[in-house]
Amino acid sequence: MHRSTRSIPGRRPRAAAGTLATAALLLPLLGAAPPQDAGPAPSDRLQGAFAAAAAEYHVPQSVLLGVSYLQSRWDSHDGTPSVTGGYGPMHLTDARTAIAHTVAHSHAEGDARGDDSRAPLRTSASVPTASQLPARLKTLTRAADLTGIPAEKLRGDPAANVRGGAALLAAAQKRLGNPLSDTPADWYGAVASFSGADDTATAATYANDVFAVIRDGERRTTDAGQRLTLTADPAAKPRAAQLARTGLRKADTSGTECPRTVSCEWIPAPYEEFGDGDYGNHDLADRPNDQSIDYIVIHDTEATWEQTLKLVQDKTYLAWHYSLRSTDGHIVQSVKAKDVGWHAGNWYVNAKSIGLEHEGFLARPDSWYTEEMYRSSARLVSYLAKKYDIPLDRQHILGHDTVPGPTASTVPSMHTDPGPYWDWAHYFALMGRPFRPTAKGHAGVVTIRPDFAKNQPTFTGCVKAGEACAPHGSSAVRLYTAPSEDAPLVKDIGLRPGGQDSTIDVNDMASRVSTGQQYAVAGREGDWTAIWYLGQKAWFRNPAKQPTAVGAKGLVVTPKEGATQVPVYGRAYPEAAAYPAGMTPQAVSPLPYKLLPGQRYVIGGRTTGEYFYSPTFDTSTHRVVKGEDVYYEIQFGHRVAYVRAADVRVAPSTGS
Repeated sequence: MHRSTRSIPGRRPRAAAGTLATAALLLPLLGAAPPQDAGPAPSDRLQGAFAAAAAEYHVPQSVLLGVSYLQSRWDSHDGTPSVTGGYGPMHLTDARTAIAHTVAHSHAEGDARGDDSRAPLRTSASVPTASQLPARLKTLTRAADLTGIPAEKLRGDPAANVRGGAALLAAAQKRLGNPLSDTPADWYGAVASFSGADDTATAATYANDVFAVIRDGERRTTDAGQRLTLTADPAAKPRAAQLARTGLRKADTSGTECPRTVSCEWIPAPYEEFGDGDYGNHDLADRPNDQSIDYIVIHDTEATWEQTLKLVQDKTYLAWHYSLRSTDGHIVQSVKAKDVGWHAGNWYVNAKSIGLEHEGFLARPDSWYTEEMYRSSARLVSYLAKKYDIPLDRQHILGHDTVPGPTASTVPSMHTDPGPYWDWAHYFALMGRPFRPTAKGHAGVVTIRPDFAKNQPTFTGCVKAGEACAPHGSSAVRLYTAPSEDAPLVKDIGLRPGGQDSTIDVNDMASRVSTGQQYAVAGREGDWTAIWYLGQKAWFRNPAKQPTAVGAKGLVVTPKEGATQVPVYGRAYPEAAAYPAGMTPQAVSPLPYKLLPGQRYVIGGRTTGEYFYSPTFDTSTHRVVKGEDVYYEIQFGHRVAYVRAADVRVAPSTGS
């Protein structure tokens, strides 16, 4: 939704299996068993901690491992809190940390609608301070009471954290009147309660996901180098009847547009008039009948869950279609898919997209997202993509940070979420579309694909301007003007018209690419690969032993013969002749970039010019203007852009 509390120069900052596991699971995954008096090998200590905690609190180890995987994928995150103040492998939440994540919001720096036909939107939504937080954000305190382990140790010691989680599960099992059984299925209700959900649908979805992990099994090396295995237990079946004992409410799912595999609740955004002819906070439309839905835009909220819901229900603010909660993956729909939300800052993209807000914070690299939210979001996106025939690729599943500025003047104010710490590789793998090589050898196109955990570029500005951010896995790959890390970073003349140098600020999108994006190759030299980017040749390090990109096939555009330069656009609007009498044609204004002879850019799609005219609350005036001009969407820089088909020729990618 927003930019982080730190901004780059010239930008206004925003306020910002079965029974207890066998002894074999305690042994190293490779090699012989250690001597009997030896403890677990260093890389297997966390596996031992799960076994010990399971035995101490009489919780099936598979249940304990399954719950932890859905929370953290067994990562410890070096004792730093998640976006909801959750710590360690069990994601034990501390309300005090959640309060510290409270931020204020401002969209004064830009117009969330991005529509030239009306005055810029100025919002003044008040954001309340969280005085009372729900029980789902206080589990660490309860774990401390149950175990006697100090809160500080529960935060920073993974083994203690696992004990705390086991104690919470056992307490939930007793509270529901269930035995401390060795049978995983007997723990369905306790697992549902552990989610912290306040409605049966969310609790059931969470528990079903845990049991799916138990049935399928998992094996992974964590961020701390710990090797864990959850042996598959195909006999572990959910017992949904246990939900009746939890006493949770039934959420209002009527009218929601979600797959059955997620928990979805309807909390509408207001379509209301206020003030002097103004209204909020979205537009009524008739998609896809009148206009197609071509994009899904991924945002992060930069707010707590409670604040997010208050904002989307504020008629003076702005609205998006779905919000996703981090602790349990719960989804709230607030705008119908047929209607147009104000969320992307580019009216063309708004009119043709669905916006998803994820509870999170861009500039807090260690404020991690839960596995359950990633899974819930991936299911929702897969469902929407199938329903509206949206390709599952990075040219159509856009980050807010890849939405182009609609005009030259808006480029510096475009937002940068979800940022470099969103795990695009894992996200697309969950959707069944992992980024794999589709071409061999020196392909003419590459798909950016670094190893998220090992790829840790240096960023600044997470806490203080100019101060280094904590090292963290990232989807971002940095670009240089020559094949050397000592070379200057590439520049973005749209972001900095004065030609100032690019920076490594966490919000500076000028000189980086992201996992899943595709670019035409411009050259190779040793461990380095060059791509065409923003009208220039940009180099990134791509060693064979740890590649940051893989070969791909694709169509590219290049200027037509005789063209000295081709204009690039931030929106695909119709030609003036397409507008009806009495309606002022929207300017087809180019961005401050040029596509030059010899350069090639990967095509994301083909479309004809279109504009959604909706300047008033009265929907009788709304029109969809469709032209004849054809455009290609291209991956031009970090953000996508558009070129007129009349200006370019299409060619298959060739090796380089």
